[in-house]
Amino acid sequence: MYSRQLSITAVATLFMVMAPEGGLPAQPTATAAAAAEVRARYAKREVRIRMRDGTELFTAIYTPRDTTRSYPILLMRTPYSVGPYGADAYPAALGPWKSFQEDGYIFVNQDVRGRYMSDGYYSFMTPHLDVKRGPKDVDESSDSYDTIEWLLRNVPRNNGRVGTWGNSAPGFFVAAGLPGAHPALKAAYPSAPMIDWYLGDDRHHNGVLTLAQTYNFISGFDQPRDGRVTTYPARPTPPTGDGYNFFLREGPLEDFSQRLLDGRVAFWDSLMAHPNYDEFWQKRSLWRHIKDIEPAVLTVGGWYDAEDPYGPLRLNESLEDMSTDTRRTLVMGPWGHGDWNRSDMESFGPLQFGSRTGQFFRDSIGVPFFSCLLKDRCDKPLPRVLAFETGTNAWRTFDRWPPGQVESRSLYLGENGSLSFARPTSTDGADEYVSDPARPVPYTEARSFGYYRLYPIEDQRFASRRPDVLVYRTAPLTEDLTLAGPIRVTLHVASTGTDADFIVKVIDVWPDVPPPARGAPPPAPGAPDPAMDGYEQLVKGDIYRARWRRSRDVPEPLIAGKPDSINYTLHDVLHTFRKGHRVMVHVQSSWFPLMDRNPQTFIPNINTATAADFRRATMTIFRSATRPSNVSLPVLP
Repeated sequence: MYSRQLSITAVATLFMVMAPEGGLPAQPTATAAAAAEVRARYAKREVRIRMRDGTELFTAIYTPRDTTRSYPILLMRTPYSVGPYGADAYPAALGPWKSFQEDGYIFVNQDVRGRYMSDGYYSFMTPHLDVKRGPKDVDESSDSYDTIEWLLRNVPRNNGRVGTWGNSAPGFFVAAGLPGAHPALKAAYPSAPMIDWYLGDDRHHNGVLTLAQTYNFISGFDQPRDGRVTTYPARPTPPTGDGYNFFLREGPLEDFSQRLLDGRVAFWDSLMAHPNYDEFWQKRSLWRHIKDIEPAVLTVGGWYDAEDPYGPLRLNESLEDMSTDTRRTLVMGPWGHGDWNRSDMESFGPLQFGSRTGQFFRDSIGVPFFSCLLKDRCDKPLPRVLAFETGTNAWRTFDRWPPGQVESRSLYLGENGSLSFARPTSTDGADEYVSDPARPVPYTEARSFGYYRLYPIEDQRFASRRPDVLVYRTAPLTEDLTLAGPIRVTLHVASTGTDADFIVKVIDVWPDVPPPARGAPPPAPGAPDPAMDGYEQLVKGDIYRARWRRSRDVPEPLIAGKPDSINYTLHDVLHTFRKGHRVMVHVQSSWFPLMDRNPQTFIPNINTATAADFRRATMTIFRSATRPSNVSLPVLP
């Protein structure tokens, strides 16, 4: 383990900067004045609520001191602590945003089973049980149900209605409480919810381990405890801020558990033992159980969320497919992980949006959602889908997602780095590059240990200049091109190795902007921004591992030198490439240390690969008439 330890306050601060998985403990950000304001409005009570299997969950209840009326309950269940603990210790804020605290609700915060002051065993992405045969069959749905039932019976002046809310991991607990929900649960707000830890949230993308993020989070979060605790061991201090050099130097994953984690991080061992989409992961795929949902659901995600980009969209897809009568709204905005809950979000990195997108969401969607369903203060109905169109900085509404009117148009990789809608006619077109695991392509130009939160929009010129990245670009567009939905990838490939990763990135290339003259005033609104001079903005990228090209649960090696095909889907976008911009596509075989390295030698369990298994390989990307590699774009007319 790392040698230096941090104080609890420093730990939480590092956690927020390096791996904000949502639901941070309240203590580090609490101020005396803010806590005093909460104390003046609310009375606190700490209880232990008994679940049907006898497990007791620690719960903090805050009731308005104004007892002249009844109030709905807002429940948040979290693995990140409901502190500060103690009947006279108050947090800095209650509820999703301060406006809830001012409006008046009964706030209930609960440590989920196995975390902090609650009893029981903590299970990552607790498997849902569709059929419960007795009191020992418990999951997050039953714990949510039992908690609500107790609250309705034991908290005075509740109005009989409950809402649930939470971001990231707490968002998972909101979503997991939807199947078989208590009848009093009327409104659920899963914010950036984790829905599938193998296919696209947090721990993996398409089964490929998110190395830096996962190691950084799990090494500190998944520490064993001995009974009830108000704090966990201090988060280990990274030995360096340079994650690229650290993970490259530490080498293969096969002995990380003992060498770096002292064998104390149980879930890391589970990750290493289950590289394929086997029963371990499939029973943790919450989207399979989102059927016939009764509560109204407000699902929110960010186009630039580097942690849980998959969950909100997959949850909405399940609602649309398996729960058609559910009252639901999906909101996707120009945000990183959970930004919409805590910031005005007028910008993200160098991108300027021209409005307070976060504040707009909270005032126009979030507050009205709960006010209508829990307090009967209803204005106009919320849209089924509200999405921010990046590139044009405009909010759009749709009846469903993806919109039904999109048309699929394929952009084909061509000779001399060209990219066009014309299908290739060459009989032997192909490009090659050498992928060397000892010198993997970095995913960011920034120095970062966990992950760089701006990487989803980062300027890709640093990657375009590498010889192991193939670059294809269109001519400048003669009209706007708007994409709405998932981008589908078809690569026709061959490798001199027996396994390979393929990363495809779709990039918006901004026009060149002449540098301003010395002493010139700042550019006028709407004028070309010198900061975006030739900027190669990542719009969407993702990875696929060749071993799973036939089946995610049964890996199969490549045959060295034999042509094969890789087909997969990038996460959804709503983005307009403006007139004068170019569309660019990158193809590469490493994205480090965002994703772990492929040894490029087939190993049944890739996590057991040794240093000797990592070998250079030459990758061939075909772009011929018979093997036309392309990206299929969901074009909105």
